[in-house]
Amino acid sequence: MSSLRKKRPAGTAAAAYGLPLVSRLPRSFATVLIIVAMILTATALVYPVAKSAGAYRSAPVSDDQGVAQTPTGPLTAVDRDFVKRVRLAGLWEIPAGRMALAKSTSPEVKVAGQHLVQGHTDLDKAVLTAARTLDLNVPSEPSAQQQGWLKQLDAAEGGEFEELFANILRSAHGQVFAVVAQVRAGTQNSTIRDLANTANNTVLDHMNVLEDTRLVDFDKLTPLPTGSGAPSASRPPAPAGPTR
Repeated sequence: MSSLRKKRPAGTAAAAYGLPLVSRLPRSFATVLIIVAMILTATALVYPVAKSAGAYRSAPVSDDQGVAQTPTGPLTAVDRDFVKRVRLAGLWEIPAGRMALAKSTSPEVKVAGQHLVQGHTDLDKAVLTAARTLDLNVPSEPSAQQQGWLKQLDAAEGGEFEELFANILRSAHGQVFAVVAQVRAGTQNSTIRDLANTANNTVLDHMNVLEDTRLVDFDKLTPLPTGSGAPSASRPPAPAGPTR
């Protein structure tokens, strides 16, 4: 019976499964095609991986605009200056508050002094934590101008001291309050936002208790620079003289 079985024509099985018929090729040419196909397959697999690695590559540390990339968002020059200014505020306002507690006989001035000491002690902890998070260096002593204000306060007594204290500190807080608002509105860094929120509450409280002394001469407070919504970082407040 096997001897009577007819030979199946070449390609019949392939046609039965709907596969295209392939003509017989020379063995050497088929080998070349296989090698080319392997190269193309490897390229197709490697290219998406390489492209993906480039897409997730970490951003440069800084760019021409002075923006640094941090774990909590972009950090601008304004953000860095803000951290420095908050630190400087505590370095001179805590001693100023202690002077008010030691030298003044006014209950309202003493309350203001206590708020300054407590508020800036807490704010200073927050700014040091932010500086560590953002890998920033911060000042360790007041600026020359701030040291000059402390000398003025230290040399004054009685009512002169109380008026100097209320007016110098209120002028300084008014300037910083505008800076805090500017930074809070513009920063894209969550660490800076949190610090600005804390600073905003602290500065507003201090402005209120300083005004409660009824010694602030609003006509002598340092105005904001013309045409700007906030003072520049290079322009600190000027002390106001006694009103008497």
